[in-house]
Amino acid sequence: MSSVMGKEPRNRIELLQGTLDMLILRTLQMGPAHGHQIAKHIQRTSDELLQVEHGSLYPALHRLERKELIQAKWEPAGKDLKREFKYYRLTPAGRKHLRAEESRWKLMSEAIARILWPATET
Repeated sequence: MSSVMGKEPRNRIELLQGTLDMLILRTLQMGPAHGHQIAKHIQRTSDELLQVEHGSLYPALHRLERKELIQAKWEPAGKDLKREFKYYRLTPAGRKHLRAEESRWKLMSEAIARILWPATET
């Protein structure tokens, strides 16, 4: 499963169900990418805190494809025309779904923040 990496393996925290899907959709909002690019983007943009394992990434990509939130196409790998990668693209339905998920995520994180760090009463 995808996880937040700590100093030791026991410090890993599993991502909430659906969070990986949202991160994939958000990554694809920037343009088409293959699986390795998606995983690396999530890792880099999270300052190396999130590590997406292939055992979680590819089932998530297939799930998003079945839901028609993304579509995939085999394409030549850049200059190496003998090799192909499966590039994933966000569909219009995927864009709409991402906006809704981001909105729900923002509301939820704000609610959790109010509980964890309540405003001091004066």
